[in-house]
Amino acid sequence: MIENRNPSMKAVAILIPGIFLSFSFDIVTPLIYLLYILAITFLLASIPWKRWLLIFMPLSLFAISLAWMTMLYTDESYATGEVIFSFLWFEVTTGSAEVGISLALRSLCFIALSLLFVFTTNPTKFMLSLMQQCKLTPKLTYGILAGYRFLPTLQHEFELLKQAHRIRGISRAEGWKNRIQNMKQYAIPLLANSIRKAERVPIAMESKGFTGERERTYYHQMKINRKDWIFLFGMVVALIIAYYTSYQLGYLNIFGNEVGR
Repeated sequence: MIENRNPSMKAVAILIPGIFLSFSFDIVTPLIYLLYILAITFLLASIPWKRWLLIFMPLSLFAISLAWMTMLYTDESYATGEVIFSFLWFEVTTGSAEVGISLALRSLCFIALSLLFVFTTNPTKFMLSLMQQCKLTPKLTYGILAGYRFLPTLQHEFELLKQAHRIRGISRAEGWKNRIQNMKQYAIPLLANSIRKAERVPIAMESKGFTGERERTYYHQMKINRKDWIFLFGMVVALIIAYYTSYQLGYLNIFGNEVGR
C-alpha cells in the first residue's frame, strides 16, 4: 500500500514526474500518465473516492479554464495548423488546441500527484523522514510541526468563541460585509491564545531536553526498504513508457519541438 511507503521517497517519486511532465507539450504523454496515476490511486491506496472527488473536481475546473484561456491566447509560434473554430475575434487552431489540452492534462497530472501524496502521507512521519533521511534540522522540522498542530486548535477555539457569543445573545451578522467586520471580535482572543500557546511550546520542548542538535535519538525510526525503491522505480518507469509511447505514435512534443513526427 502507498500509505506505508517512506514519505521522503514518496515525495521524490511525486516530484520527479511532476518536473519532467512540464517538458511535454503534447496530449498523449500526460494522458497516459494521468491514467496511470488514477489507477494506482484507487488500486494501491485506500483513499475515499468521494472525498478525493470533492477536491479534485473544483481543481479540474480550474485546469479546464486555464486550458481555454491558453487556446485563446496561444503564442503565434504554437498557434499553427488549421482553424478549428472562431470565438469573437479569437481563432482556435489545431496547434493552440493541442497546447491548451496538453496544459489541462498536465495540470490534472499535477493535481492527481499532489492528492496522492496528501491523502497517503502522515504529516508527522513526513517531518520525521525529512530529519532522518534528508537531514533537515530538528529546529526547523519541529517548528513546522508545531505550527501545523496549531491549525486544528485554532479552529476549535474559533468554534468555542462563536458558541460563547451565541450564549450571550450576540446575533450573527447578515451579509458578507458585516461578517468581515465582526471577525475583528474573534481576532483578538484568537491572537492572544496563540501567543500564550507559542510561549508554552518552546518551554515544554526545552524542559524535555530538546536542544535542536542533529545527533539525536528517535522513538519512531523511519527507514527506506525495497518496496520504497520499487514504488519510485514504478513511477519513473511509467513516465518513461508514456514518453516512449507518445514518441512511437508520433505525438511527442518537447517545448513545442515535434520529436516523433
